Amino acid sequence: MAKLKKYNGFLKLFVIFLTLFLIFSCSNKYYNLTKVEGKQLPVTEKDSQTPEIENFIKPYRDHINKDLDNVLAYCPETLDKSTGKWQTSIGNLMADICFQKGNQVFKSREKKDIDLCFLNHGGIRAILPEGNITTRTAFEIMPFENNLVVLALKGGQIPEMTSYIIKEKKPHPLAGMTFTISKDNTAKNIQIQGKPLETNKTYYVATNDYLANGGDSMNFFLKAVQKYDLDYKLRNVLIDYFKEVDTIPVPKDIRIKEE
Repeated sequence: MAKLKKYNGFLKLFVIFLTLFLIFSCSNKYYNLTKVEGKQLPVTEKDSQTPEIENFIKPYRDHINKDLDNVLAYCPETLDKSTGKWQTSIGNLMADICFQKGNQVFKSREKKDIDLCFLNHGGIRAILPEGNITTRTAFEIMPFENNLVVLALKGGQIPEMTSYIIKEKKPHPLAGMTFTISKDNTAKNIQIQGKPLETNKTYYVATNDYLANGGDSMNFFLKAVQKYDLDYKLRNVLIDYFKEVDTIPVPKDIRIKEE
């Protein structure tokens, strides 16, 4: 009888041990990362010409190139952002296009009109060449994903904009506003839509989302009382405009004068 009790005790211990073993063996295991190894695999010209890869890529490349090379309009002369002290033909054209196309959307949605457009000189990344203008041209000029936005600014902030232009000494794209740089390097005779600036009036200014957030130190845009995102990429603004015109006009009007 004593041997049987001893055997039963051993059996209980074995069952407990086996149960614990099964529980821990079935529990989640956690691993810690101790080492990461990598290897560079160069893609050479030879590799890219592997028939299997080329045959796979070619239909997609051909389709994209066909879309990009689709002729949309004609430009009578080359427009370059490097020709001009206070304004350039391509800059004025960019501002005019954004003003016109943006106003169509803004007026439809908000029942209001854009008063002026102000962009940055550095945002123009290529020339507008003489000859046929394609979708690819729009991508080259505006490769970024920036959206067109409209900011409601009090008239008191407009002189900050003109001071910025004078200080920067760059031909930033401008439409809807004109002014004269006096001999003391300040702006005078500021006119918006052909009318003298009213400091208490609210003006609706078209720009891109990067600048609207204070990009390029345009901090005056941060003082906007309201912001409207048109959800309209500047690149698509250009493409839509090119589709609508046969021959692209070259702006020749003077928007910023010096005494």
